[in-house]
Amino acid sequence: MFEYSAKISWERGKDEIYTDKKYSREHRWEFDGGLKIEATPSHHIVPVPYSNPFAIDPEQAFVSSLSSCHMLFFLDLCSQEGIVVDSYIDNAIGELTRIAQNKMALTKVTLKPQATYSGENIPSMEKLQEIHHRSHDLCYIANSVTTEIVTEIIS
Repeated sequence: MFEYSAKISWERGKDEIYTDKKYSREHRWEFDGGLKIEATPSHHIVPVPYSNPFAIDPEQAFVSSLSSCHMLFFLDLCSQEGIVVDSYIDNAIGELTRIAQNKMALTKVTLKPQATYSGENIPSMEKLQEIHHRSHDLCYIANSVTTEIVTEIIS
């Protein structure tokens, strides 16, 4: 078993009343190794100035986590197969949907990986589909959620 930790911190501004709901929701994520990330609620849900569209929000982090985990397994599997990957870009999209009254969920994440390859072992579309499928099956984050995850391979 492995444990992962994150410290999430928020503090009310001195001049903010708070009970009027006009307070900043900006906060900080801190991780092992000292990385600090400015975080916020989604500006699609909490309007500016109470959110910050230039900071990461939990929904973006969720989509990024799925994409990153998938990519890391994809790179490892390609390496094992002797496929040289030169670059990898994924313009992943998460869909936040109402699932019940006053209840929303990220119900679908679409990964759109696009990679470039070199060397003698350039993978076919069939091979890429196989490796992406295996990557999805191995991804810890994908295995942890019920969200539908779709991979649309961009060639």
